[in-house]
Parts: sequence; structure tokens; C-alpha cells
Amino acid sequence: MRKSLPPKPRSWVVTGGSRGFGRAIAEHAAAKGDRVAILARNGNVEAVAREIGDTVVGIRADITRPDELRAAAERLAADWGHIDVLVNNAGLHRGGLVDQIAEEDWQAVLSTNLSGPFGMIRAVLPHMGAGGSIVNVGAVVGFRGFPGDSAYGASKAGLAGLTQVLAVELARRQIRVNLVVPGFVSTEMTAGIDEKARKKLHQRIPMRREGRPEEIAEVVWWVAGSTYMTGSVITTDGGLSCAL
Repeated sequence: MRKSLPPKPRSWVVTGGSRGFGRAIAEHAAAKGDRVAILARNGNVEAVAREIGDTVVGIRADITRPDELRAAAERLAADWGHIDVLVNNAGLHRGGLVDQIAEEDWQAVLSTNLSGPFGMIRAVLPHMGAGGSIVNVGAVVGFRGFPGDSAYGASKAGLAGLTQVLAVELARRQIRVNLVVPGFVSTEMTAGIDEKARKKLHQRIPMRREGRPEEIAEVVWWVAGSTYMTGSVITTDGGLSCAL
């Protein structure tokens, strides 16, 4: 009986990969033996890559700058030959009621959370073949309303729509596009929430706790490798959406 060959390592690009979900996803993929490029606009991305492991590279790139995204994708394609998985994780949150949020904050959130993934997908597509996978990271607020989250909610709702369109558009190339939707998860973005508000949030979550970044990473890993799933919304929120 012929022995099955081990799967070939995949090549990942993870935006916002220096912290939070992005770092957890990069760590999970690297632990599975894959190559990972983490992209971030902060200055410590190269050091974070070294901390994660030898199969990880860090590239400083601004998600709102299409020229920097193209340059990063071309560099990786030259080194690796192809890109197999793109995780659009980079995100920015700036809150404010609709009559109070600054115009520049609205634009910054939309540029990072919606135009950024669009630009990253366009940069990666020339280097992604059949079997490729794009995983967009959404948010519960893209489907349920929370006061003060007009910019963030609009950007994540737009990302959900983009996922649906591209799932159909790219299926002819055998490239899958899916959306993972975390709920309230312990990251740097949520670290500023005071303890009283945190406890109130826990009471709204049926599982009575916030998620961990590594729990989201496990789901992203599975979605990236699911060969007949595209256009799907995979909610990973401890039941929060069901309870709202």
C-alpha cells in the first residue's frame, strides 16, 4: 500500500500580524510547519517575526498604501514562488456617535478595514493559483448594531459584502474567500475596557467569557484549509450574536 505524502507547507500572508489575532494566526500556521509573512505598519514587525520562528518573515507595510502592498506581495512571490493563503486581519477602531465622529476617523477606519483588504487582495491575486484561500476577519458589529460604532460597523459590513462578491468572482479560479467573525476577544484593542464594562459584556455572552486569540487562530487555520467552502460566514463569538 502506497504511503501518502505529507502535505506541502503553505505560504501565508497575514496582515496586522504583529499582535492580537494576527500574531496568533501566524504562530499557529508556523507551528504547523507553514511559511508565514506578517505585515504591519509598526516598526517591530521584523522582531516579532524572529520571535515566532525561522519560517516567519516580517514586512513593514501600510495597509492603506496599495504600492507598499504590491511591493510586499512581489517580494514574497519572488522568494516563495507563490502565495497560498491571505488573511486580511489588520484593523482599526475609532468610535463615536454619528454626529460626533470626526471625518478623518471615519476615513481612517474605512481605509484600513475595507479599502486595505481590497488592496491586499489585488496585490496577492497575481501570485495565488488554484487552491488558494482568502480569509477575511470580520466582526459582530458588522451584523449587529452597537451605538458609537458607525465607522467600524460599516467597514466590517462592507468586508462581509466584499467576501460574498469575491467568493463568486474568484471561484472560477478555484480560489476560496470566506469570512471569520470573532466576538469579544482579549487583544490589545480591547485591553482598554474597564473591568465593570468587561463584566457587563461577559454577561451578554452565553459562554460568559471573552475569547482568546488562539481560539480564533484555530478557526482561521481550519477555514483556510477547507477545500469546498467559499462565501461562508464563520461566527466565533461564544454565542454573542445569538443572544443579541
